[in-house]
Amino acid sequence: MREIDRRVRFLMKRTEDLTIVYPDPQQEGRVFFGAWVTLINEDDIEVVYRLVGPDEWDVKRGEISIDSPMARALLGKAVDDEIVVNAPEGERVFDIVNISYKLTR
Repeated sequence: MREIDRRVRFLMKRTEDLTIVYPDPQQEGRVFFGAWVTLINEDDIEVVYRLVGPDEWDVKRGEISIDSPMARALLGKAVDDEIVVNAPEGERVFDIVNISYKLTR
């Protein structure tokens, strides 16, 4: 019970700090917070990620933290840009093929 109370207090404090972020029409065509980004890797495999807050990420749902190396490499980029991400297995190269601020799946 104590663990649940501690978690509830933590979540209550977090909700006070939350801010709803709405996409700005001027950012259309570039990768910023909240964007769904479709990428093709060097093996021609397509992956889709959404840039979310550091407390919201869930890789199984395709959501990555804005603080992750992948998201940092994507920020400000446009369709047809190439990004290089330092992964544990070495550098990975991706091409951006689509950017959307609405769920496209």
